[in-house]
Amino acid sequence: MSDDTAGSVLVLNSGSSSIKFQLIQPDTGESIASGLIERIGEPDGHIVYRHRTGVEERRGVIADHRAGLKTVLEVVAEVGRPLGEAGIVAVGHRLVHGGKVFYEPTIIDDDVVRAISDLSSLAPLHNPANVIGIEVAREVLPDVPHVGVFDTAFFHTLPAAASTYAIDRSIAQEYDIRRYGFHGTSHQYVSSCAAQFLGRDTSELDQIVLHLGNGASASAIHSGRAVDTSMGFTPLEGLVMGTRSGDIDPGVLLHLYRQGLTVDRIDDLLNRQSGLRGLSGVNDFRSLRTLVGEGNADAALAYDVYVHRLRKYIGAYLVELGGADVITFTGGVGENNVDVRRDSLAGLERLGIIVDDTRNSSESRAARRISSDDSEVEILVVPTNEELAIARAAVDLVGS
Repeated sequence: MSDDTAGSVLVLNSGSSSIKFQLIQPDTGESIASGLIERIGEPDGHIVYRHRTGVEERRGVIADHRAGLKTVLEVVAEVGRPLGEAGIVAVGHRLVHGGKVFYEPTIIDDDVVRAISDLSSLAPLHNPANVIGIEVAREVLPDVPHVGVFDTAFFHTLPAAASTYAIDRSIAQEYDIRRYGFHGTSHQYVSSCAAQFLGRDTSELDQIVLHLGNGASASAIHSGRAVDTSMGFTPLEGLVMGTRSGDIDPGVLLHLYRQGLTVDRIDDLLNRQSGLRGLSGVNDFRSLRTLVGEGNADAALAYDVYVHRLRKYIGAYLVELGGADVITFTGGVGENNVDVRRDSLAGLERLGIIVDDTRNSSESRAARRISSDDSEVEILVVPTNEELAIARAAVDLVGS
């Protein structure tokens, strides 16, 4: 890393099965260096670090998030210089669940770390990983301000009709039970980028954003404000995901409990052994599509269930918004999988939604239109950049 790293922000995105990081110049949006740690806890773990003079990779078992982060820091020091000497002005952390406590970018201290850890029961796949990322980064960069940016923040102002569960009000109030929503940083960033792409202001648009990755969520956005989203009290609700079930009859949980499964076993089942993995044995969408191509019936059913659930949410949000001006795909699956985009919007011509097959098949990685010229609804693919959004939020807070 060269001297032009001065003034940069290190952004850590420590997810359920992967860790992404970027060193970003927030003013220009330039990514100086970036890295990805994926398939944590699996036999084929992979670490890649991209910098201006090349790419470094490591393969093998990555036991857990802490081991992955430690390895990356070693690689960074080997090929350049330690992060502590890079002129970083802030570290921005993507944090999943802020509960009712955190709904704005927040300077991280020991009390904040404890509070985030205390919220882990609401996001068991993510908040513990987020805390590890914070702990390691604070060890390496103890003199730099660390800022938490929360996935729930964009959905903090959901209308009461959308955020309220129909359970006893006193119980809901006592235990802070409401629909919080997640992936908010991505939904907010992508909806803003979609408006810019169309040359419109967000206040002029009704949008549906589909963030499809190992975790997946949908949102309905009216005039720049989220009015509904698929995830709820935890990131478990909503769409079918890599290892999470999404929507399920609560009676199933009661039935399993009465059959002798413990709460922890049910938690593990729904968060780590369900979704695509539960149906097909794999949670990576690339592996799923390979199995489908090979004629694997379980994988084909998993794909069909995935698309069926996605179409239900698209339909619900079209009704809630009274129609949409734009539908945008983002996230690893949303940005890269031609079939999901085509199949989730197939047969909606009567609603003014028409995908252009040639545009949809483009291998471009830039923001792009995939709707036909005859489509009344704009259909876009917009790469998400949560890291840039977090970097700018962090430097704005530190600067203020």
